[in-house]
Amino acid sequence: MEAKARQTDITMPARKLRRVINLVRGKSAADALSMLKFMPYFAARVVEKNITAAVANATEKFGATAEALKVSEIYADESRTLKRGKPRAQGRMYARVKRTSHLTVKVTNEESK
Repeated sequence: MEAKARQTDITMPARKLRRVINLVRGKSAADALSMLKFMPYFAARVVEKNITAAVANATEKFGATAEALKVSEIYADESRTLKRGKPRAQGRMYARVKRTSHLTVKVTNEESK
C-alpha cells in the first residue's frame, strides 16, 4: 500500500528543500517527523507538513499508523520562476528571480516490502 501527498508552487527553491529531504529519505515516518521538528530550516516545516499529510492519507485509506509507515519516495521538482525587478541607481533595474518548487512525498508500509 502506498499513500501520497503533494504540494505545488512552494515559494522556496527546490535546492533548499532538497537539503532537508535528503536527510529523511528512507526513514520511518515517525523518525522523520521527530527529526524535522528540531531542524532549524524553514524547509523542514514544509516537509513536516507534507509527511504528516501523507501519513494522514495512509491512515484514512488503509488504517496504518505513523510507526508502521516508511518514507519510500520523496522529491522536490522545480516549478515556475517569477521574474521581478529591483530598482537600482540612475533609473536602472536589476532582475530578481524568485524560484518556486513542487514537493511529492510517498509513504509505504514497512512490512509490505
